[in-house]
Amino acid sequence: MRIAHLLVGAALAALVHSAAATPVTFTKLTGVTGGTLAATAVYQADLSGVGGSILSITINDNSGGLGGSPGQFSGFDLDAIILSTTNCATAACAGGLVGMSVFDFISGIVFSPGTQRPPADAKLFGTGPGGNTVDNAVATLGVFDGESTTAIPGAFGFISIGDDGVIAFNLTALVDTTGLFLYIGEVGDNGEVAASSVTVGPGRVPEPATLALLAIALVGLAVALRRKKK
Repeated sequence: MRIAHLLVGAALAALVHSAAATPVTFTKLTGVTGGTLAATAVYQADLSGVGGSILSITINDNSGGLGGSPGQFSGFDLDAIILSTTNCATAACAGGLVGMSVFDFISGIVFSPGTQRPPADAKLFGTGPGGNTVDNAVATLGVFDGESTTAIPGAFGFISIGDDGVIAFNLTALVDTTGLFLYIGEVGDNGEVAASSVTVGPGRVPEPATLALLAIALVGLAVALRRKKK
Protein backbone atom coordinates (compact mmCIF):
# COMPACT_ATOMS: atom_id res chain seq x y z
CA MET A 1 0.00 0.00 0.00
CA ARG A 2 2.84 2.38 0.88
CA ILE A 3 4.53 1.62 -2.45
CA ALA A 4 1.30 2.27 -4.36
CA HIS A 5 0.87 5.61 -2.52
CA LEU A 6 4.39 6.70 -3.39
CA LEU A 7 3.90 5.67 -7.00
CA VAL A 8 0.65 7.66 -7.22
CA GLY A 9 2.57 10.77 -6.14
CA ALA A 10 5.41 9.97 -8.52
CA ALA A 11 3.00 9.36 -11.38
CA LEU A 12 1.21 12.64 -10.70
CA ALA A 13 4.49 14.57 -10.51
CA ALA A 14 5.64 12.99 -13.79
CA LEU A 15 2.39 13.83 -15.54
CA VAL A 16 2.34 17.48 -14.47
CA HIS A 17 5.97 17.91 -15.54
CA SER A 18 5.29 16.50 -19.00
CA ALA A 19 6.02 18.42 -22.20
CA ALA A 20 2.46 19.82 -22.18
CA ALA A 21 2.99 21.55 -18.82
CA THR A 22 4.75 24.91 -18.64
CA PRO A 23 6.71 26.00 -15.54
CA VAL A 24 5.91 29.51 -14.32
CA THR A 25 8.17 32.06 -12.64
CA PHE A 26 6.96 34.10 -9.69
CA THR A 27 7.69 37.59 -8.41
CA LYS A 28 7.20 38.25 -4.72
CA LEU A 29 4.91 41.21 -4.04
CA THR A 30 5.68 43.72 -1.31
CA GLY A 31 4.10 43.35 2.11
CA VAL A 32 1.94 40.56 3.48
CA THR A 33 -1.76 39.78 3.74
CA GLY A 34 -4.00 37.19 5.39
CA GLY A 35 -6.36 36.93 8.35
CA THR A 36 -6.07 38.47 11.80
CA LEU A 37 -2.61 36.92 12.13
CA ALA A 38 -1.54 38.20 8.72
CA ALA A 39 1.81 36.90 7.49
CA THR A 40 0.99 35.51 4.06
CA ALA A 41 3.47 36.35 1.32
CA VAL A 42 1.88 36.68 -2.12
CA TYR A 43 3.62 35.70 -5.34
CA GLN A 44 2.55 36.75 -8.82
CA ALA A 45 3.19 35.04 -12.16
CA ASP A 46 2.49 36.78 -15.47
CA LEU A 47 1.00 34.02 -17.63
CA SER A 48 0.93 36.07 -20.85
CA GLY A 49 4.16 34.43 -22.01
CA VAL A 50 2.64 30.95 -21.74
CA GLY A 51 0.42 31.54 -24.77
CA GLY A 52 -2.88 29.90 -25.57
CA SER A 53 -5.21 28.75 -22.83
CA ILE A 54 -4.80 26.76 -19.63
CA LEU A 55 -7.05 24.20 -17.95
CA SER A 56 -4.94 23.19 -14.95
CA ILE A 57 -2.45 24.53 -12.39
CA THR A 58 -0.20 22.29 -10.30
CA ILE A 59 1.96 22.96 -7.24
CA ASN A 60 4.66 20.42 -6.35
CA ASP A 61 6.53 20.78 -3.04
CA ASN A 62 10.27 20.18 -3.47
CA SER A 63 11.39 21.28 -0.01
CA GLY A 64 13.07 17.99 0.84
CA GLY A 65 12.12 18.41 4.48
CA LEU A 66 13.75 21.83 4.90
CA GLY A 67 12.08 25.01 6.14
CA GLY A 68 8.64 25.50 7.60
CA SER A 69 7.09 23.55 10.46
CA PRO A 70 6.84 19.83 11.30
CA GLY A 71 3.86 17.49 11.71
CA GLN A 72 0.57 18.50 10.15
CA PHE A 73 2.10 21.78 8.92
CA SER A 74 4.87 20.12 6.87
CA GLY A 75 5.63 21.25 3.33
CA PHE A 76 4.21 24.12 1.33
CA ASP A 77 1.39 25.96 3.14
CA LEU A 78 -1.04 27.36 0.55
CA ASP A 79 -3.25 30.22 1.68
CA ALA A 80 -5.01 30.90 -1.63
CA ILE A 81 -4.74 30.60 -5.40
CA ILE A 82 -6.32 33.18 -7.70
CA LEU A 83 -6.40 34.02 -11.41
CA SER A 84 -7.03 37.65 -12.35
CA THR A 85 -6.40 40.17 -15.11
CA THR A 86 -5.55 42.79 -12.46
CA ASN A 87 -1.84 43.52 -12.13
CA CYS A 88 -1.09 43.96 -8.41
CA ALA A 89 2.19 45.24 -7.00
CA THR A 90 1.44 44.56 -3.33
CA ALA A 91 0.17 41.68 -1.24
CA ALA A 92 -2.60 43.93 0.08
CA CYS A 93 -3.83 44.54 -3.49
CA ALA A 94 -3.83 40.79 -4.26
CA GLY A 95 -5.57 40.08 -0.96
CA GLY A 96 -8.47 42.26 -2.05
CA LEU A 97 -8.94 40.64 -5.46
CA VAL A 98 -12.04 38.73 -6.46
CA GLY A 99 -10.53 36.06 -8.65
CA MET A 100 -11.99 34.53 -11.78
CA SER A 101 -14.69 31.94 -11.06
CA VAL A 102 -12.87 29.03 -12.69
CA PHE A 103 -11.85 27.04 -9.61
CA ASP A 104 -13.84 24.16 -8.16
CA PHE A 105 -12.37 23.74 -4.68
CA ILE A 106 -14.64 20.78 -3.91
CA SER A 107 -14.32 18.35 -6.81
CA GLY A 108 -11.77 20.05 -9.06
CA ILE A 109 -8.68 19.27 -6.97
CA VAL A 110 -6.28 16.35 -7.42
CA PHE A 111 -4.25 15.97 -4.24
CA SER A 112 -1.36 13.64 -3.40
CA PRO A 113 -0.32 14.43 0.20
CA GLY A 114 3.38 14.51 0.97
CA THR A 115 5.11 13.21 4.08
CA GLN A 116 5.21 14.83 7.51
CA ARG A 117 8.29 15.76 9.48
CA PRO A 118 8.31 14.18 12.95
CA PRO A 119 6.42 14.30 15.18
CA ALA A 120 3.69 13.28 12.71
CA ASP A 121 -0.01 13.99 13.18
CA ALA A 122 -2.97 11.95 11.94
CA LYS A 123 -3.16 14.06 8.77
CA LEU A 124 -1.94 17.28 7.20
CA PHE A 125 -3.64 20.55 8.14
CA GLY A 126 -6.56 21.60 5.95
CA THR A 127 -7.18 18.11 4.60
CA GLY A 128 -10.30 15.94 4.77
CA PRO A 129 -10.98 13.04 7.17
CA GLY A 130 -8.74 10.60 5.28
CA GLY A 131 -5.95 13.13 4.76
CA ASN A 132 -5.98 12.69 0.97
CA THR A 133 -8.56 15.35 0.07
CA VAL A 134 -8.89 19.09 0.69
CA ASP A 135 -11.26 20.38 3.36
CA ASN A 136 -12.03 23.75 1.82
CA ALA A 137 -14.16 24.76 4.80
CA VAL A 138 -10.81 25.04 6.58
CA ALA A 139 -8.44 25.76 3.68
CA THR A 140 -10.64 28.45 2.00
CA LEU A 141 -8.35 28.46 -1.02
CA GLY A 142 -10.23 31.18 -2.90
CA VAL A 143 -9.49 33.84 -0.28
CA PHE A 144 -6.28 35.25 1.21
CA ASP A 145 -7.38 34.77 4.81
CA GLY A 146 -4.71 32.50 6.29
CA GLU A 147 -4.09 32.72 10.03
CA SER A 148 -0.30 32.39 10.18
CA THR A 149 0.05 30.22 13.26
CA THR A 150 0.57 26.55 14.09
CA ALA A 151 -1.55 26.84 17.23
CA ILE A 152 -4.67 24.66 17.48
CA PRO A 153 -7.16 26.25 17.73
CA GLY A 154 -6.00 29.29 15.81
CA ALA A 155 -4.67 28.04 12.48
CA PHE A 156 -7.16 28.54 9.66
CA GLY A 157 -7.50 29.42 5.99
CA PHE A 158 -4.80 27.26 4.35
CA ILE A 159 -3.66 23.74 3.52
CA SER A 160 -0.27 22.14 4.14
CA ILE A 161 0.55 19.74 1.31
CA GLY A 162 3.46 17.92 2.99
CA ASP A 163 7.04 17.35 1.88
CA ASP A 164 7.00 16.44 -1.83
CA GLY A 165 3.20 16.70 -1.87
CA VAL A 166 1.35 17.65 -5.06
CA ILE A 167 -1.87 19.62 -5.40
CA ALA A 168 -3.42 20.23 -8.82
CA PHE A 169 -6.39 22.38 -9.77
CA ASN A 170 -8.50 21.43 -12.79
CA LEU A 171 -10.24 24.61 -13.93
CA THR A 172 -13.91 24.59 -14.88
CA ALA A 173 -13.18 26.18 -18.27
CA LEU A 174 -10.24 27.00 -20.52
CA VAL A 175 -8.75 30.38 -19.61
CA ASP A 176 -6.92 32.57 -22.13
CA THR A 177 -3.51 33.52 -20.73
CA THR A 178 -3.39 36.91 -22.49
CA GLY A 179 -3.09 39.55 -19.77
CA LEU A 180 -3.61 36.87 -17.11
CA PHE A 181 -1.92 36.79 -13.70
CA LEU A 182 -1.66 33.91 -11.24
CA TYR A 183 -1.43 34.71 -7.53
CA ILE A 184 -0.58 32.23 -4.77
CA GLY A 185 -0.24 32.86 -1.06
CA GLU A 186 2.47 31.30 1.11
CA VAL A 187 1.50 31.23 4.77
CA GLY A 188 4.23 32.40 7.13
CA ASP A 189 6.44 34.02 4.46
CA ASN A 190 9.21 31.45 5.03
CA GLY A 191 10.45 30.86 1.49
CA GLU A 192 8.47 27.71 0.65
CA VAL A 193 7.56 28.98 -2.82
CA ALA A 194 11.26 28.90 -3.69
CA ALA A 195 11.26 25.22 -2.67
CA SER A 196 8.37 24.26 -4.94
CA SER A 197 7.57 24.10 -8.64
CA VAL A 198 4.39 25.41 -10.25
CA THR A 199 3.21 24.49 -13.72
CA VAL A 200 0.21 25.31 -15.88
CA GLY A 201 -1.17 23.12 -18.63
CA PRO A 202 -3.74 23.09 -21.44
CA GLY A 203 -5.25 19.80 -20.25
CA ARG A 204 -6.77 18.32 -17.12
CA VAL A 205 -4.72 16.48 -14.51
CA PRO A 206 -5.97 12.86 -14.11
CA GLU A 207 -8.19 12.04 -11.16
CA PRO A 208 -6.79 9.93 -8.27
CA ALA A 209 -8.60 6.77 -9.48
CA THR A 210 -6.77 6.94 -12.79
CA LEU A 211 -3.47 7.50 -11.03
CA ALA A 212 -4.16 4.58 -8.70
CA LEU A 213 -4.62 2.29 -11.70
CA LEU A 214 -1.35 3.59 -13.10
CA ALA A 215 0.35 2.97 -9.75
CA ILE A 216 -0.93 -0.62 -9.68
CA ALA A 217 0.40 -1.15 -13.19
CA LEU A 218 3.77 0.26 -12.13
CA VAL A 219 3.88 -2.04 -9.10
CA GLY A 220 3.15 -5.00 -11.38
CA LEU A 221 5.89 -3.88 -13.76
CA ALA A 222 8.38 -3.52 -10.91
CA VAL A 223 7.58 -7.02 -9.63
CA ALA A 224 7.92 -8.50 -13.14
CA LEU A 225 11.28 -6.81 -13.67
CA ARG A 226 12.51 -8.03 -10.26
CA ARG A 227 11.55 -11.58 -11.11
CA LYS A 228 13.19 -11.32 -14.52
CA LYS A 229 16.48 -10.25 -12.92
CA LYS A 230 16.38 -13.34 -10.71
